[in-house]
Amino acid sequence: MKITRRLFRLVFLFSAPFLLPLKAQTPEKPAAKGQYIAFVGTYTSKTTSKGIYAYRFDAEKGQLTPIGVAAETADPSFLAVDPGGKYLYAVNEIGNFNGGVSGAVSAFAIHAKTGTLTFLNQVPTRGAGPCYVSLDKNGSFVLVANYDSGSIASFPVHEDGSLGTTSGFVQHSGSGPNKERQEGPHAHWIGTSPDNRFALAVDLGLDQVIVYGFDSSKGIFTPLLSGFAKVKPGAGPRHLAFHPSGRFAYVLSEMDSSVTVFSYQAKNGAFSSLETISALPKDYSGSREAAEIAVHPSGKFLYTSNRGHDSIAVFAIDEKKGTLKSLGQVLTGGKTPRHFAIDPTGAYLLAENQESNNIVIFHIDPLTGSLTPTGQTVDAPSPVCITFVAAQ
Repeated sequence: MKITRRLFRLVFLFSAPFLLPLKAQTPEKPAAKGQYIAFVGTYTSKTTSKGIYAYRFDAEKGQLTPIGVAAETADPSFLAVDPGGKYLYAVNEIGNFNGGVSGAVSAFAIHAKTGTLTFLNQVPTRGAGPCYVSLDKNGSFVLVANYDSGSIASFPVHEDGSLGTTSGFVQHSGSGPNKERQEGPHAHWIGTSPDNRFALAVDLGLDQVIVYGFDSSKGIFTPLLSGFAKVKPGAGPRHLAFHPSGRFAYVLSEMDSSVTVFSYQAKNGAFSSLETISALPKDYSGSREAAEIAVHPSGKFLYTSNRGHDSIAVFAIDEKKGTLKSLGQVLTGGKTPRHFAIDPTGAYLLAENQESNNIVIFHIDPLTGSLTPTGQTVDAPSPVCITFVAAQ
């Protein structure tokens, strides 16, 4: 059939609406090189803080610049960002939510251009004092550790980033030798294994890392017969960090400021203790309150924070054995470093001093792992956690 110009125009007009969406599929503008938004979780109770704060971080210069309040919410102590960088989740570390003995977890949409957050929804964590939040490796579930109640819970992430009601829940039981701090279970950290097959819960009250099978399609925790990693009685484990190789795990104990090194078997989620090393100077006799632990992206160094001593401990990692060598401690330039974060490039460490209301920036030597203050200190009200998102 001969196609006339008029018929061609008609075909084009009818097909044009179906062609237009192809233009909308153009990729988003890539993130600016070395530019990030840093979100800071805080304590709002008995402080001047209003919630979550945003900063611009220039990784090429190591420069942190305040933006302002990103979202007002109660005691957003710990934060986590989904793998796609679109949504942020914060535990509200409170003991009473909507009249029940529970904390809450809040969901926000991230605006990477402005550093603002849009509130999506908030759900109860089914336990009081939630102190840690993370996502599974697929970003399908948010995981929460309830410190005061000693329980863990998971929540499905909807397509719009909001959270559904509890998918998985486990109440821990038992106690430890320290009758004041370990009178019952105190879940302090939760995350998934590198392959997403297991969920690991660090419980300060039980001196254990409890390993669960994790159903990444349903968010359900399944107890394992051999699913325990134990630290020294009374040590009070707080946080865990995996080596990039996935072969080793490092558990920081709060109550004696020590790091226990474990070999990790991905096949069955089993831990085997290799050594325990102090994060404090040998002659130190003050309070022991270790807080945060992180492995450098290179896999060569490990860092922990010491409240009381107000320092960051630096360790060299034997990449074959996983064992540690202490390289000393560096003072954080403030009081009570509850948390610190290594920036996405691995060039800087940002120490958050909770009680002196500031963030101090250190440069990381890539060869030695040593920390050198850059000279920049930024005000932040009662900072507790930092997480980064690529800026647009």
